[in-house]
Amino acid sequence: MAIDKALIDQLLADYKKPEDIIGENGLLKQLTKAILERALQAELTDHLGFEKHDPAGHHSGNTRNGTGRKALKGDFGELELETPRDRQASFEPKIVAKGQTRFTGFDDKIVSMYARGMSTREIQGAATYKTRRSMWCWEWI
Repeated sequence: MAIDKALIDQLLADYKKPEDIIGENGLLKQLTKAILERALQAELTDHLGFEKHDPAGHHSGNTRNGTGRKALKGDFGELELETPRDRQASFEPKIVAKGQTRFTGFDDKIVSMYARGMSTREIQGAATYKTRRSMWCWEWI
């Protein structure tokens, strides 16, 4: 799946200086936060076996139980994440594990792939999520 160029244009509509992308509240930091939170939600959905508000989850014994906050430090500075919880506290996130406070190298890997001349399609292929019923893994090819 290729990233839509119109989406990139929309994201860069207010771009005026490099800090707009790589600064303290830049686009890369905002995208990192959004992607990580979305991946955590997908992991919880996979763990529970049903989507949010799905009737299949009623009386299942384990459901979503709001979110908690997690401060994550990385190449982008400090990032406040909303991490999902389940009622039985059996959810063990993979992309940002419980107790993990550092997330390094993510931006560097993406930028280095661009620097090597990889297209967005190739980068997406290199950084893929593989989902299975009880396992998520992040692969760098």
